[in-house]
Amino acid sequence: MTDILEAVRPASARAQALLASPQTFGLLIDGQWIQGKAGSTLPSLDPATGQVLANIVDAGPQDVDAAVAAARRAFNGWASLVPGQRAAILWRIADLIEANIDELAELETLDQGKALYVGRWAEIPGAVAQFRYFAGQAMAIEGRTITTSVMYQPAGKEVSAWTLREPVGVVAAIVPWNSPLVLTAMKLAPALAAGCTVVLKPAEDTSLTALRLGELMQEAGLPPGVLNIVTGRGATCGSMLAAHKGVDKVAFTGSTATGRAILDASKGNLKRVTLELGGKSPVIVLDDADLDLAIPGVANAIFFNGGQVCVAGSRAYVHASIYDKVLEGLAAQANSIQLGHGLNPGSHMGPLVSLKQAERVEGFVQRARAGGASIVAGGERLGAYGTFMTPTVVAEVKPSMEIVREEVFGPVLAVQRFDDVNDVIAQANDSDYGLAASLWTTSLSHAHRLSRRIQAGTVWINTHSMYDCSLPIGGVKQSGYGRDSGLAALDNYLEWKTVCAVV
Repeated sequence: MTDILEAVRPASARAQALLASPQTFGLLIDGQWIQGKAGSTLPSLDPATGQVLANIVDAGPQDVDAAVAAARRAFNGWASLVPGQRAAILWRIADLIEANIDELAELETLDQGKALYVGRWAEIPGAVAQFRYFAGQAMAIEGRTITTSVMYQPAGKEVSAWTLREPVGVVAAIVPWNSPLVLTAMKLAPALAAGCTVVLKPAEDTSLTALRLGELMQEAGLPPGVLNIVTGRGATCGSMLAAHKGVDKVAFTGSTATGRAILDASKGNLKRVTLELGGKSPVIVLDDADLDLAIPGVANAIFFNGGQVCVAGSRAYVHASIYDKVLEGLAAQANSIQLGHGLNPGSHMGPLVSLKQAERVEGFVQRARAGGASIVAGGERLGAYGTFMTPTVVAEVKPSMEIVREEVFGPVLAVQRFDDVNDVIAQANDSDYGLAASLWTTSLSHAHRLSRRIQAGTVWINTHSMYDCSLPIGGVKQSGYGRDSGLAALDNYLEWKTVCAVV
């Protein structure tokens, strides 16, 4: 397995240049790339090797103020464009992402670690789809006419009433490190379609594709100030944006703990906030499941992108009658996954995003083992830098265990058996989280009835992590509120205005 953990030479000129000589990437403010006022930088590392790829600006208060001010100045001009003009620019952005997809995929792999096929064939095409979908929606924003029952209008007059949908204003979009480009697109595309201007704060570990996207969006003709990009630490740069009085809305994807901090910071001017937060998604395999579909499907639900997915199916509940067979199959699936540098064509799974994250994930496994759980596959870190985590299946766990209740955010699956359907639904719902879930069954009745009883923003049936730009994504309980993707996402960035006239 270790023979493909070493670095692999990328094909694109931009990625090759980074490996040859790290460069410093600036901030995008008001259409200009600048080095920032603070003067400090952060290294961006290849998580497979620890090699410095680039340095990014660690933005300070003056930089954040300048970015917000630029977005404010650009707002009226962008919002007043004919919707078709905004749509045309969004469509050109999609075309440019698609034209540069190989370069973007390599940058994403080098910066985040993911296997190249994940970015090249799943996530970056998903970013393209987001911009095209919301290019269409930009021209479909509609208000309503309302027939009122007002009884006291002047004689000979009538009351006419209607609603308008108007952009909320300046948006701070704060995105995480697990799927940087597609999650950035899921914020930018609907916000820009609605007529908002944006200050984007990518994750400090994975800023490179966001910065390259900024260049492509300029090339597409996006006016100066409509998109501004500030990089840096979440605890400083991100917090400043969340608290900034010039920001009208925060759109955040990340951990529940950080979501709470953003909510607190937003109170100063009562910002609109949407939060797509953590998850501990249950996967329920009923006794009538098609195991040829379910076993690889459940494995993919947790091992895709190294388990670094908010909706990852990290706790599996398997009917007792098929438990042993499913557990054996899941262990075999885990053991068949080839770890390797993300650029290696033979890699199924790359490293975790950072040494810190790999150590955190390993800690969950070690504590589960110490608590009496059985590690039936994986459970160790590999690689000279220590960021490769073997796909792990943990059995003999108890509902109260940390590994069952807390978000691990790595390739670690906790498996439990059940006998009674009502009991397993109760166990699935016994969580602070409610982001997603999946049911594996050949019974149409089970699929309909049980999907209604599961407390989650998304329930998949006989699949998991199936995305489309038209499908709303988001959670209940402490998995946040508001939705990305689909028509619901556009609502995040629009306000209702009621007009009532005596005519």
